[in-house]
Amino acid sequence: MALKGMLRQFGARGGDASTAVPVAASAAPGSARPYTASERLALFESLEETGIGWFWATDSDNRLAYISPAAQRLFGENSVLGVPLLQLFEAAGEADGEGSGRSLSFLLNARSSFADMPVRLLRDGPQDAWWAITGKQLLDAKGNFAGFRGSAKDISATFERQRQSSHLAQYDALTGLANRHRMKERLTGLLHSLRPANRPCGLMMIDLDRFKQVNDLLGHPAGDDLLRQVAQRLTPIMPPNAEVGRLGGDEFQIILPDIDDRGRLGELAQKIIQMLSQPFLLEGRRASIGASVGIAISPFDGDEPEELTKSADLALYAAKAGGRGQYRFFSRELRDSAEDQAELEAELRDALSAGQLQLHYQPVVDGKTHLVRSFEGLLRWEHPVRGSISPATLVRVAEGSPLIDELCRWSLIQACRDALEWPEELGVSVNISARQLLSPDFCDVVEDALLQTGLAAARLELEISERVFQGDVYAAEDMLAHLRKLGVKLALDGFGAGHFPLGHLREAPFDRIKIGQGLVSGCIADEGGSAAVLSAIIHLARGLSMQSTLTGIEAMDELAAIAKLGADMLQGYVFAEPAPQADVLARLAAGDLRYVPSGPKQFRSERRSVLRRVGVIHGDTHYISLMRNLSRTGAMIEGLLNVPVGTELVLDLGEGQLVVATVRRSRDSVQGLEFESPLINDGADGLVTRHRVSPYLLAANGLPHGTRSATGGATAGDPGKARFMQVDVLGGINR
Repeated sequence: MALKGMLRQFGARGGDASTAVPVAASAAPGSARPYTASERLALFESLEETGIGWFWATDSDNRLAYISPAAQRLFGENSVLGVPLLQLFEAAGEADGEGSGRSLSFLLNARSSFADMPVRLLRDGPQDAWWAITGKQLLDAKGNFAGFRGSAKDISATFERQRQSSHLAQYDALTGLANRHRMKERLTGLLHSLRPANRPCGLMMIDLDRFKQVNDLLGHPAGDDLLRQVAQRLTPIMPPNAEVGRLGGDEFQIILPDIDDRGRLGELAQKIIQMLSQPFLLEGRRASIGASVGIAISPFDGDEPEELTKSADLALYAAKAGGRGQYRFFSRELRDSAEDQAELEAELRDALSAGQLQLHYQPVVDGKTHLVRSFEGLLRWEHPVRGSISPATLVRVAEGSPLIDELCRWSLIQACRDALEWPEELGVSVNISARQLLSPDFCDVVEDALLQTGLAAARLELEISERVFQGDVYAAEDMLAHLRKLGVKLALDGFGAGHFPLGHLREAPFDRIKIGQGLVSGCIADEGGSAAVLSAIIHLARGLSMQSTLTGIEAMDELAAIAKLGADMLQGYVFAEPAPQADVLARLAAGDLRYVPSGPKQFRSERRSVLRRVGVIHGDTHYISLMRNLSRTGAMIEGLLNVPVGTELVLDLGEGQLVVATVRRSRDSVQGLEFESPLINDGADGLVTRHRVSPYLLAANGLPHGTRSATGGATAGDPGKARFMQVDVLGGINR
């Protein structure tokens, strides 16, 4: 389009060179003469060449129909005429979803006028160029849209200055990450834009463990350097579109748009924990910290910024209370956990004095002869009202309170006292948590237990979790050296999870490596070359003059698969379940020291005993049942009568967790279910679904969010169409 035509459309009078444009009425007579159209055209052309401003126009399809020649040269040799305007410009902030107000695309499609909109030129060049563009729609004689006419000016210098000023206000000067203000604005904007399309958003809260010790021991400059290195480690492992921010102190936050896969989020959280557990070099000295991570997902755990952030904070608190160096997903139960934790803590204190706590003993047998060589003491709590409290719950409650020290002392003394009644060649092992091991007086606690009971130190073995080495490696090794001087044996428990720095294994004073169940169970299908990994670990232990123990063996096919690997010791339900001291003494008195393996022929995922209400959906009918056990791949439920094998059901585990399952076994009102998709670890040794159903979809289908799908009897749909009869097996169970 010629510039002359442009001028005519912008309001120039007349169409030939002789047509004059009158001067302003206020001009003094004789002070100036009228400009002709050709002179005015020349004036605009000279203005274009100065670079002070340019002109552009589009056709009705918003393709560029005219652009000032000087502006065209900024795009290179190829003509941009006929190119859609959106392929030439990108409004500030649109690339990362931060643009304020209506987008350029929206304004063009809506044929709305705009003024001084900052845009970046989409071109190849040594640096970004920024324009401010103004556009106004043009209508033809019939009132039809004929395109935009507009002007532009280069604002690169001023825009960069403004961006730098804005950057200082939105980014942390120490780490270069987004600051609290920007993260709040970013989360608010994302949740607002994702909500209409029901798109999810993950949020992680990260707290560094033992950061204060670094500040106290090495000084604040070293602490600042540590925070910078943390930022450098976090940024490269983030998925696209994620944003990492530092909220202040040692708190970090990660926003993860469009991610609701809890398996993927859990893997990322574990990767963060492992990466931040590796030593840092600070002013020539090595320092080790750790990290705890809390995870919440919108809209399931909150669709407003404050609610979602609070949910992630609660999950972080649970991770730290669980022993640090862990991650947790938010669940509705966390909102009541503080009150429940306090109640259980008070009851645990009473249980210690009332004799409700016991140690049960599981045999550790010789890998070839299956003769018992030692027993592992495992803590059990039989609550008078709640029934059997799971070991995981017991440890979590204890580690979150001062009771952990008292519980540790009781366990050590009781184990030593019980072992005195066994043959002298049999040892006893006790699990030690990270908090216990790093307690300054732990060595005195162990020595006191030996002195009180008179047990020989060589008969006591302390099992140290790999997680200890996610924190202060050097403090842990120092304590292990002191324990070694007492003469007790030391075992590295759960080896193979990836928490232990292999570089320390050669110097570590361990007598035994206990290989975790994850590698053992993977041997059946040889998942990830598990058999080869097991063989390598066993040979590594032997080369370092350590014994090896394979734990968690539950089925005969597992035992057959690992028998040829040559482990020194074996342990698991295939030999015996943990038993009270009285049962152990009875067996020893009978001289029965060889444990004959027995159990299921084939391995199946660990089934955890549970007792809780769940919803069951079949067709349009919702029932409630009692779930009695749960594993990654299936569950046992009770409450529906005579359900045929092969029936497909949907299990509602609450909070949007729906699992498609097939009935594989059915007898009377009890069904064994196989899940279509396996459950995943929730970071607290619990099981959750990988994905959840949006609360909006739940509401649309008559399922409440955050509670089980039914509260009694068959619900929803036509009750007359219910295929199965529901029987009352709940018996007043509310938990």
